[in-house]
Amino acid sequence: MLLLVIVAPIAIGLVAVAVPSPRWRPWLVPAGGVVHAILSAIIVTTDLGRPMFAGWLALGPLGRLLLGFLSVQYLVCAFYVPGYLALRPERPNRMFCAALLFLIAAMTAVVVSHHLGLMWVGIESSALASAPLIYFHRTPRSLEATWKYLLIGSVGIALALFGSFFLAYASVHAGLDSSLLFEDLVRDAPRLSKPWLHSAFVVLLVGYGTKIGLAPMHTWKPDAYGEAPGLVGALLAGGLTSCAFCALLRFVQICYAAGDGALARQLLLALGIVSMAVAAVFMAHQRDYKRMLAYSSVEHMGIIAFGIGIGGLGTFGALLHLINNGFAKGVMFLTAGNIHRAFGSKTTDGTAGAIRRVPASGALFLAGFFAVTASPPFGLFLSELTILRAAFATGHHWEAGVFIALLAIVFMGMGSTVVRVVQGTPPGPATGRYHEPALTIAPALGFLVLVLVLGVYVPGWLNRALSDAAAFIEPAAPAGGLP
Repeated sequence: MLLLVIVAPIAIGLVAVAVPSPRWRPWLVPAGGVVHAILSAIIVTTDLGRPMFAGWLALGPLGRLLLGFLSVQYLVCAFYVPGYLALRPERPNRMFCAALLFLIAAMTAVVVSHHLGLMWVGIESSALASAPLIYFHRTPRSLEATWKYLLIGSVGIALALFGSFFLAYASVHAGLDSSLLFEDLVRDAPRLSKPWLHSAFVVLLVGYGTKIGLAPMHTWKPDAYGEAPGLVGALLAGGLTSCAFCALLRFVQICYAAGDGALARQLLLALGIVSMAVAAVFMAHQRDYKRMLAYSSVEHMGIIAFGIGIGGLGTFGALLHLINNGFAKGVMFLTAGNIHRAFGSKTTDGTAGAIRRVPASGALFLAGFFAVTASPPFGLFLSELTILRAAFATGHHWEAGVFIALLAIVFMGMGSTVVRVVQGTPPGPATGRYHEPALTIAPALGFLVLVLVLGVYVPGWLNRALSDAAAFIEPAAPAGGLP
């Protein structure tokens, strides 16, 4: 069954390549999303997700949580595709539709892989699948963004490969049988060579941190997110970065099993604060609202790293924040794409009065801003509050103070850009309303509803899944989750 949830989107993607009609081909993407969601629901809620291929594919607590999240996030985004491509009839969509389906297959492979090498292949495959999506507009700037994404990402994935070699050699150096299965590495972690384990984690942190977009390894994000369609930005910011975090968290788990959890926490805490600080600086007076969303992603990856660095309840809060961030980014990127099409500009110089020209997208963009900046009652408020509770409870007082200050700076910087986009008088002669197809509005509204619901009510089954995943990474994490 685990293999089927990977193979099914690939098969539908191949069908998309073969289908001759550019009008009907986009509907294969939501069809693939529905199939993936059904298979994922069966796997997550039953015992059909049993290990396969001698444990190479397995569904642990972390994979179970992220598989469900990725499936929901992709499904909502997939229904945006037909409406979006109907507005872009001049662009060929064969590779775009196929690449979207290949992307969810690669991301799924990452979260269900329990073999170090196979997981690395999944991460690299997801990067290759997303490159054509970034280049969809076929402009010189999108070409530059794609090459930067591939070049910097290749350096990161190469470092991740070296870190994997170091981790494998940590077993050999300690006189153990070399195994790349995570269960074996966790079991043997106390006997691994400490110098090689420490070196492996540092290199892996830089390598997978590049894919996540933690500062200072984030330099590909502003260009890639700025030039890609809004739909692709939502999948990159909410899905692909979550897969890279999944890979990194499995190595954090090995550090905890080896008794070196403090090393992982300190490094992640430092990188989390640096990422938030860098994002705060670049979001101040940011004129390009799509690049602003890229820096917002850097900030939220820093928040997740900060929560993991705090540990305990902070790990739980970080996983909850990962889910909330994915849904909130869906609101922001999809509506930003709609606004970009209506105005033909990504900067505040050429965009104003969005709530007049595109009322639905403008209103959702404004609501998404409040959601993504953790304003109550949205879900990010709850997850960030959980991380702050953990920080104060564990004595990280000055870190918590810096965390709050950076959140305030981001709110003010991002707010000034959003207000300039939404308010005012639309520029140019066309000041009337712009046509907003329902399929380009409904997915963003769906994401907003999800992040709102998670702010007022976390279902018991999700609370348990988050708690199990946190305890899977860090045995000291509280088993009860939220009260």
